[in-house]
Amino acid sequence: MRKLLLLISLLFVLIGCTDKTRLVSTNEPKFEVNKKLYPFKSNYLTLESGAKIHYVDEGEGEVLLLLHGNPTWSFLYRDMIAELKNDFRVIAPDYAGFGLSIASKDFGFKADEHAKLMNEFVEKMDLNNTTIMVQDWGGPIGFDIAINQPERIKAFVIGNTWAWELERVGHKAFSTLFGGYVGQFISWLNNGVVGFFMSQGVEHELSDEVLAMYDAPFKSRSHRKQTHVFPAQLWDADEFLKSVYEGLETIADKPALIVWGTEDFAFQEPERERFEETFKNHKTVLLEEAGHFIQEDAPKEISTAIKVWYPTIE
Repeated sequence: MRKLLLLISLLFVLIGCTDKTRLVSTNEPKFEVNKKLYPFKSNYLTLESGAKIHYVDEGEGEVLLLLHGNPTWSFLYRDMIAELKNDFRVIAPDYAGFGLSIASKDFGFKADEHAKLMNEFVEKMDLNNTTIMVQDWGGPIGFDIAINQPERIKAFVIGNTWAWELERVGHKAFSTLFGGYVGQFISWLNNGVVGFFMSQGVEHELSDEVLAMYDAPFKSRSHRKQTHVFPAQLWDADEFLKSVYEGLETIADKPALIVWGTEDFAFQEPERERFEETFKNHKTVLLEEAGHFIQEDAPKEISTAIKVWYPTIE
């Protein structure tokens, strides 16, 4: 096994040396959005680091902040935005280097860096009385926002995610594989990290048009580093994840709607039960035919659950 990893590493280095596109700056993703699928106005906010954060801001009323994970972007929430914009002010940002957002040149795409930018985003947007929906890496990032700015956060919608140091062997193995040389190689070769997630993370097969929109931000090989940094962070971000977990008790009294895909390959019953134990004032809705990306598999079910639950916490 060790020899195989060394061989893959050598192959990756040799190919990387001949790939001239790797010398191009990784901070300016450019692609054409399919407006039929994503008909929303694009807004941008420049942060102190120079990052240019793209976000959707639709509707009026109390704020519903939708946070994505890896390797997705606000496009993930397109159907939910359409369903919820008549009831809420729906805001869905793209993390730096994801979707239509542009990262600063020295950005490392690490979890704590994303969290810092999203904290600044919420502060600069002056979002108050906000309900955050968190899923995948949106969990640690969103909870970090709430821990640092609890006065701005009203409640949570918790999808398949986590908020602590990962302990299961499977999670660590996944991090080593997709965050290491194998992940880097398949990412360089054919955008393989995106391909894996978007094929294995849903129960309902995605159309070619939809897959093209997930692939688009990372079409250039110089824009793919972020897709394999996040898997590596499952292992490498223990300090950040520990700080988030330690802070959960300070926000555990806030209401939570837990919407959970039962067919997720990553986060399953143990993670859901841990959230149910943490957030005593919760309601759980199980999504029986949904995988990891519940926003793709069950957008209408989630939106309906939010609209039914939200008035009960007023």
